[in-house]
Amino acid sequence: MYKHVLERIEEIAVWPIISLIIFFAFFVGLIWWVVKMDKSHVDHMKSLTGEDVNSTQKTYSHENQ
Repeated sequence: MYKHVLERIEEIAVWPIISLIIFFAFFVGLIWWVVKMDKSHVDHMKSLTGEDVNSTQKTYSHENQ
C-alpha cells in the first residue's frame, strides 16, 4: 500500500539524494573540524585526569563571574 502511495508522489527520488548530501556534508565538516583543531589543546585535554577536568571547570566558572 505505501509503495503505491509513494510511487504517485512526483519527484520523490530527490529526497533520498538530499538526505545523502546532508549526511555526507555533516561528516566531511566534522572531519575538517577535527583536522583543523588546535593540536596543543588536544594534547592538553589528553593529559588531563578526571580531577583536573573538574578543577579546570571550576576555575573557568569563577573567572567568568
